[in-house]
Amino acid sequence: MDQGKQADLIDRAIEVAVEAHGGQKRKGTETAYITHPFSVAVTLAKAGCSDEMIAAGILHDTVEDTPIDIEFLRKEFGVTVAFIVENCSEPAKSLPWEERKEHTLKSLKEAPFPVRLISCVDKLHNIQTIAKEMNAVGDEIWHRFNRGKDKQKWYYEGLVKVLCDREDNGEYNPLFEKFRQEVERVFGKEDQE
Repeated sequence: MDQGKQADLIDRAIEVAVEAHGGQKRKGTETAYITHPFSVAVTLAKAGCSDEMIAAGILHDTVEDTPIDIEFLRKEFGVTVAFIVENCSEPAKSLPWEERKEHTLKSLKEAPFPVRLISCVDKLHNIQTIAKEMNAVGDEIWHRFNRGKDKQKWYYEGLVKVLCDREDNGEYNPLFEKFRQEVERVFGKEDQE
């Protein structure tokens, strides 16, 4: 990627994400979907992440949820951003929900730190949104999902296990801990074995 592209990396990511997610809404709401990747990007920026990490945060759902493919991202944003987005993306939506979530949990165990950090911030915003909606509509929130509260609990507690309590979380550990706290706030503390 040339110097000119590097200089406007975040602006270009915003343009691409706005166009790609145009018209999409957050699950069960009238909220524009683009608020989610922008919230992820703002959290990453506040944490002091690089422009490439912020751009990947903005674009993290484009391959999974829009017609954009990884080759387009590689050409437009370079190999680092494309690698992060590709590794934050679930396999094909044609696979069963459980299979996709198992894949995510398994891949995050061994994923490089940038992928785990963006995944954490992505899931943090999702669980914060769930908590906010729970305050407004109560347990009705779980009817918005293809899988109900028990399956969501299983998935989010699995994410806590693979993302938190790692020595390499380093200076970003407060984000991982915030994620753990939000999951506990929504689902309660996990039963100790």
